[in-house]
Amino acid sequence: MPANKYALLRYRIIDRCLTNKGKLYPSREDLRQACEEALFGSGSDAISLSTIDKDIWAMKNESELDYLAPIKYSKAEGGYFYEEEGYTIAELSLGDDDLEAIRFAAATLDQFRDVPIFKQYESAIEKIINRVNISTNPADKTLDQFVQFEKSTVSLGNEYLGPLLDHIRSRKGVRIQYRKFQDDKVKEYELHPYLLKEYHNRWYLVAMDTDHSKIRTFGLERIAHLETGDKKFTPDKNFNADLFFKYSIGITERADKPQDIVLSFDPVPGKFLVTQPIHPSQFIVSENKNNMVIGLKVLVTPELTSFILSYGAQVKVLKPVSLRQEIKKQLSEAIGFYKEK
Repeated sequence: MPANKYALLRYRIIDRCLTNKGKLYPSREDLRQACEEALFGSGSDAISLSTIDKDIWAMKNESELDYLAPIKYSKAEGGYFYEEEGYTIAELSLGDDDLEAIRFAAATLDQFRDVPIFKQYESAIEKIINRVNISTNPADKTLDQFVQFEKSTVSLGNEYLGPLLDHIRSRKGVRIQYRKFQDDKVKEYELHPYLLKEYHNRWYLVAMDTDHSKIRTFGLERIAHLETGDKKFTPDKNFNADLFFKYSIGITERADKPQDIVLSFDPVPGKFLVTQPIHPSQFIVSENKNNMVIGLKVLVTPELTSFILSYGAQVKVLKPVSLRQEIKKQLSEAIGFYKEK
């Protein structure tokens, strides 16, 4: 069975496209759009052309699927077709493991129903099941007896997700009234929105502050008012969404250079972090029965210090010295709160 639980759904959608007599020879883009519309709703960027290429290869060659689908590409027509007339994977029944994988995937999507940006996809779960001809209800409450998902909470400001996403795609500026946590003063910003990022169930906007020609991060829950505009902008050519947070833990981004961080953990939390790394750069420096030493190459940000402090006496900063001193300082201040007067 494919490792990706959603792949089974895409295979059925691709099959439906290839057997659609009303639109022969669908292109890669046709297949991509069909999968996006069926799984996520119109306009989503969730599925790439490379994913479609891998899906077609799997349908043709993956022995575990047992399809061996006779998919061919017609250069003359510019699209794909089944070389064997009348072929369809719809005639192949899904096994119990496949059905369970689809139910699990659908239940995962179901956690996002209450997030405003996904409201337009509220019927996506049922739509997925209907489109792949599966009668089992993915919202089957009996699943709760065996699996408990982390509930996605709805935080303030999520109502701006949709409008901001539209403006990011169309490259149109916005004006916001923004209230910082430090005070109640509302300040107005003219922004060129670049990126939406989620961190700990909160959404943030990365945008160019046009008054200061500086890229900044804004928490959506602190936006008091948003006005959308029609004025087009050209993104800063130096901005790269993939690289912007490359060395960050959380949403703080700085112009500083990343530093080599070395942390010594007690064995249990150390092993936990091996199974769930804090950052892609994480690696094991050393390990024995007394401790687990891990290394990171990241920016020293408030999120990093908060992470270290959350482990209390179970972690020790080995390097750099500056971070070690900062953690020591904050721990000393915390101890001061509990000293008897």
